[in-house]
Amino acid sequence: QVRLAESGGGVVQAGGSLRLSCAASGRTFSWDPMGWFRQAPGKESEFVAAISWSGNSAAYEDSEKGRFTISRDNAKNAVYLQKNNLKPEDTAVYYCAQRSGARVTTTSNDYRYWGQGTQVTVSS
Repeated sequence: QVRLAESGGGVVQAGGSLRLSCAASGRTFSWDPMGWFRQAPGKESEFVAAISWSGNSAAYEDSEKGRFTISRDNAKNAVYLQKNNLKPEDTAVYYCAQRSGARVTTTSNDYRYWGQGTQVTVSS
C-alpha cells in the first residue's frame, strides 16, 4: 500500500520561507516522478512543481519559478518543496503526489497516489 505523508506546513509571515517534506512508502519511490499540488479555499487544485525520478529535471508553475524549488532524496524516499518569499496567495493545502509513469507531468489526473496534505498559511 502506497502512503505519502506531508509535513512542514504552518503559519508564516509574508516574505518568509517554509520547507515542505513528503515521506513515501509502499512502492519503489525511485522509479516515479513526484509532484506537489495545492488547493486554496474555494479554488480548484493547481499544479505547483514536479520532479523526475532521477531528480535531474523539474517543472514549475510559471508564477512560482524562482520562489519554489522541488528536490528529492531517493535514499530517504522523500521529496521536498522549498518555498521562499511567500505571499498571502500561497495560502493553501499542499499535497504531495506520486505517479506510476515515466514522465514529469503537470496534470493532477496523471498522479495516482496522494497524501493527506499539509496546511500552509501566509499572513500579510
